[in-house]
Amino acid sequence: MEEDKTITLETEDGERVDFTVLEETRIGGVNYLLVTDSGEDEEDGQCYILKDLSEAEDADAVYEFVENDAELDYLFDIFSELMEDMDVDLEK
Repeated sequence: MEEDKTITLETEDGERVDFTVLEETRIGGVNYLLVTDSGEDEEDGQCYILKDLSEAEDADAVYEFVENDAELDYLFDIFSELMEDMDVDLEK
C-alpha cells in the first residue's frame, strides 16, 4: 500500500494548513493535485484541486486553488476517472 502524502500550505496570513494528497496528474505540462482536508480517521472531507505554479528554480512548490469553473469541471472528470478503482466517492 502506498504511503499517504501530506502537503502543508501557508496562507497569505501565515497560517499553515495540512492537506492529504489523494491523486496527482500532469496535463499540458502542468501538475495538478487532488487534496483533502480530512484526516485519515475521518470519513468525509472537502476536496480541492491545486495547480502547481512552481518554476524550476523555486526552492518551494507554489500552488493555487483552481477556481475557474470550466477548468474545475474538466479536472474533476479526470480525477474521477483516475480514482474510480479506489474506495473514494467524489461529489461536485
